[in-house]
Amino acid sequence: MANRKTLIAGNWKMNTTADEAIKLAGDIAKEIPGLSHQTDFLICPPFVWLNTVAGIVKNTDVKLGAQNMYWEDKGAYTGEISPAMIKSAGCEYVILGHSERRQYFGETDQTINKKLNKAIESSLIPVVCLGESLDIRESGKTNDVITEQFKECFRGFTQYDGIILAYEPVWAIGTGKTATPEQAQEVHKLLRDLLKSQTDGYNKVRLLYGGSVKPGNAGELIIKEDIDGFLVGGASLKAADFIGIAKAAAPQVTA
Repeated sequence: MANRKTLIAGNWKMNTTADEAIKLAGDIAKEIPGLSHQTDFLICPPFVWLNTVAGIVKNTDVKLGAQNMYWEDKGAYTGEISPAMIKSAGCEYVILGHSERRQYFGETDQTINKKLNKAIESSLIPVVCLGESLDIRESGKTNDVITEQFKECFRGFTQYDGIILAYEPVWAIGTGKTATPEQAQEVHKLLRDLLKSQTDGYNKVRLLYGGSVKPGNAGELIIKEDIDGFLVGGASLKAADFIGIAKAAAPQVTA
């Protein structure tokens, strides 16, 4: 892993009430002190709970992120959230290009590129998601699609310091299916090679795997050379599962 620190990121999606968010964030914050020396933790609640959760994780090792943002600073964009808004709510990170944003809300590599540029300009750390559908996987075109997504999302970029990439096979999100460690590593190696063609700092960029990650499969995934952590969906909604994933990964990091 080339001394890249493991990152366990939780995407809560459209889940939790205010009380549930407070309890979940508090339970996670209580459990991580013994793990944070070798693992970074990030949680991404719904927009409406960012301020609330920020207060819960303040002065802890849990970092806060948003699930999305718009590429303008302000204006007549009803329902959108600006970088300044999520920063003022306590966020340091933002997820961009999640497959559900692509599938349900029409996001494209080009719009993700706009958001990515604005995130960097706004000193936010982006977690950029890439991934293929089951049809693409079965047709043997995974590498072609991932390469195209990478090139378009990062068009015009010359440095990648601080950027995080997340490979999330669409066919494994919320389905209970998980890419095998070998399948995941193959795509992560492709991403590492694409980064190598763009920057001397390719070996410092953290690559996450996302797709039905659980405590039971985290250990066998994290041992792969180019997998540096996880973008966790459903399992991030239970503190025990989220921490269980971190514990499953942690021993492999120091082995």
